[in-house]
Amino acid sequence: MTFIPRPSQQAILEYRGGKMGVAAVPGSGKTHTLSALAAQLIRQGKLAEDQEVLIVTLVNSAVDNFERRIKGFLGLPVPLGYRVRTLHGLAHDIVREKPAAVGLEEHFAIVDEREAALILREAVQAYLHTNPAHLESYLQADISAQERNKIYRQDLPQLLEDVALAFIRTAKDRRLTPEQLRARLNAAPAPLPLAEMGLTIYSDYQRALAYRGAVDFDDLIRLALDLLENDAEYLERLRYRWPYILEDEAQDSSELQEQILRLLAGPAGNWVRVGDPNQAIYETFTTASPRHLLAFLASEAQTRRELPESGRSQPAIIRLANGLIDWVRTAHPEPAVRDALTLPHIRPAPPDDPQPNPPEDRAGVRLVGRKYSPATEIDAVVASLERWLPEHPEATVAVLVPSNQRGAAVIEALRKRHIACVELLASTSSTRLAAERLATILEYLAEPTSAPRLAKAYLAWQQTEPAASEWVDETSPLRRDDLASLIRKCPQVETFIAPTLARDWLSEVAQTLSAEERAIALEELETFRRLVRRWQGATLLPVDQLILALGQDLFTSPADLALTHKLALLLDQAARTHPAWQLSEFAAELQRIARNERRFIGFSLDDSGFDPERHRGKVVVATIHKAKGLEWDRVYLMSVNNYDFPAAQPNDRYIAEKWFIRNGLNLQAEALAQLKAALATGEYEWYREGEATQEARLDYVRERLRLFYVGITRARKDLIITWNNGRYGDQTQALAFVALQGWWEQQGRSG
Repeated sequence: MTFIPRPSQQAILEYRGGKMGVAAVPGSGKTHTLSALAAQLIRQGKLAEDQEVLIVTLVNSAVDNFERRIKGFLGLPVPLGYRVRTLHGLAHDIVREKPAAVGLEEHFAIVDEREAALILREAVQAYLHTNPAHLESYLQADISAQERNKIYRQDLPQLLEDVALAFIRTAKDRRLTPEQLRARLNAAPAPLPLAEMGLTIYSDYQRALAYRGAVDFDDLIRLALDLLENDAEYLERLRYRWPYILEDEAQDSSELQEQILRLLAGPAGNWVRVGDPNQAIYETFTTASPRHLLAFLASEAQTRRELPESGRSQPAIIRLANGLIDWVRTAHPEPAVRDALTLPHIRPAPPDDPQPNPPEDRAGVRLVGRKYSPATEIDAVVASLERWLPEHPEATVAVLVPSNQRGAAVIEALRKRHIACVELLASTSSTRLAAERLATILEYLAEPTSAPRLAKAYLAWQQTEPAASEWVDETSPLRRDDLASLIRKCPQVETFIAPTLARDWLSEVAQTLSAEERAIALEELETFRRLVRRWQGATLLPVDQLILALGQDLFTSPADLALTHKLALLLDQAARTHPAWQLSEFAAELQRIARNERRFIGFSLDDSGFDPERHRGKVVVATIHKAKGLEWDRVYLMSVNNYDFPAAQPNDRYIAEKWFIRNGLNLQAEALAQLKAALATGEYEWYREGEATQEARLDYVRERLRLFYVGITRARKDLIITWNNGRYGDQTQALAFVALQGWWEQQGRSG
């Protein structure tokens, strides 16, 4: 593999040892440079046969990317002299060698995020069942009885899952077992109700893991660190095995993950940390923080380098990104968040660089100040794509959105206009459609006397596109909606599904139709009736086998049938976790996937890594989080309003502050503050309600500023930024958007 490094990259390749920190900007080639450094260390011949360069990164797709690049540099078909791992994969390697030392069985299991979520949901439901009024004091006082019932049935369980997940992760990051936390709470000078709730759910969650002989990803990190701290001989053996540690995406490391790498490197070891604090966008979901990397760069790194040049974006887009950095650092109206973005600025590659920028084109940057509604914003973006795509069939293009739900709406609009598109969301539309069709059938089978549910099941059976086929066949005088309407009006479902000589609803209703309509309706609904009987018989089977049976009747493509198999496995795991679940609960689980509320990976070549170049001429729709590390020729950045990108201003609202919780409290932040209070040693550290909510707002504002920066820096040639006024029409442009607009216009006037 040929690699001609620019001077800043060459400075990294001159590394010979010690602790080095590298601040890299978007598009600076840090992964390529780090791969070249790994290959260089191997080629130098400093490694013994039983030693490796350890490369640690964030996600599995990055592991594949590193391995491919290093093999290319070395010209080797198999890994030799290096090991690439995610941080969780590394922790698993460490614990797997000596599981008994941390209290695990030889063949311990690891639950993935999906199974962990099921276990957590069960613990939350158990808590709500036994403590139905525990959170009553946190609800708004003026909520109606009808609203209260809905909150307890739908909203509160989901909120508590989020609170409990953050609580458990933080407790594990602080290396607290439920027993240790219990002792702390017993000694607390005042009640901490949210921490008590968190502990109860944490205890149930850990018992469920222990029953399975399993650990989750957070346990792996904690146990790996325990093992390294308590087994000096093993630690020295690992230090010898990995004399060089190269860490990518270091801005996303948590404190415990950082401690593991620091132990492995040793006081005088060789540790290279590369990252971009401006791209730290996962704090809301994890215990990660860019503060760890910033502290390392400021005080611990013996050598500090920068990768400030980027050949990704044209100069106008680079100036816009740098303008955002400067505005945040010097002019953001909330001084507390001015540390959200840091230097260095992005520099364009020099003129003779082998990785050049696209040509300058100020017209390629459009900051659209027009007020759109959510629907008209989508219409405007889709209309723009309709005009642009035919003239750029070989270009890459993406629509970036702040949420999966917004992305699903964009996908639907594109498909209605027959525009080819690709999804990078929590789940793909084909996955959501399959899950919705199966869920609809299960909902009917859970309530087999319901005519409305039977009508929906009929449409689900015939639904092969995002909307059901309109006509029964090309020459039919009957629409499928007409037949569904007939079923919906059936007074007794059993007279249709299981007719007798005395009463056959289908024969009776057929007499109300014309002769042509009658023949079509009888054939169509007779077939459907036979299927329903078969489905009802299959309800005696375990839920995974029931799903497979339904899939055989609903789907014909290999991809959909394979997807059905994956969904069946999902529900089988749910059944093991929730032995009391009925068909309605399984249907609800599928509906969560259908609504994009639950991440579910279907079958795609992009599951292990996404390459925009494979989708030239198609529109990629992605969340901004999913787009990190990727780039496109043209990018639409949508929904840049003060809800998705708040600025700590009086009229801003925050996604974590639910309308039904009093005083705008962020229960997740308040629960973590109570956990911190339980560990406090002085009165000045004691919990005061509401302070954590205010601090969480500032943390969220910082993260969303970085998310805006990430969205901008995905674009190579064209960037279009838009906003909408929200579901209720009361949202405004994000303050950062307004500031950039004014700055950009001033730049244009000044030449």
